[in-house]
Amino acid sequence: MKLLFDQNLSPVLVKKLRDLFPGSKHVQDIKLSKALDVQIWVYALENKFTIISKDTDFSDRVETSGYPPKVIWIRKENCSTKAIELMLRQNFTDIKNFDQDSDRGALVLF
Repeated sequence: MKLLFDQNLSPVLVKKLRDLFPGSKHVQDIKLSKALDVQIWVYALENKFTIISKDTDFSDRVETSGYPPKVIWIRKENCSTKAIELMLRQNFTDIKNFDQDSDRGALVLF
C-alpha cells in the first residue's frame, strides 16, 4: 500500500514510515504541493496511491465521486509529526485491512 501524503502532513513521514508503507510519497515529492485537490486525486488514481490528509476535502470527494483512490482522513488536530507517525503505526492492521476491503473508500483515524 502506497500513501500519498497531503500538504498538511509533514514530508518527513514518508521516510519515517517507509518500513510499513514503501513507495509512499508526499505531494512535495511529485511537485503537487500547490496543486488543486482534483490534480492530487487524479495523480493518486493513476498511480494507485491512497491519499492521506487532515482535511475533509478528500473524504468528501469519496462520498461524491466514489473510489479509487481511497482516502485516510486523520482527525487529530494540532499534533506533532511523531504523534501522526505513532497513530499510523498503531493502526497499521486496520489500514492494511481497509486497503484490502473493496467496500470501503474512506478510513477515519482519531
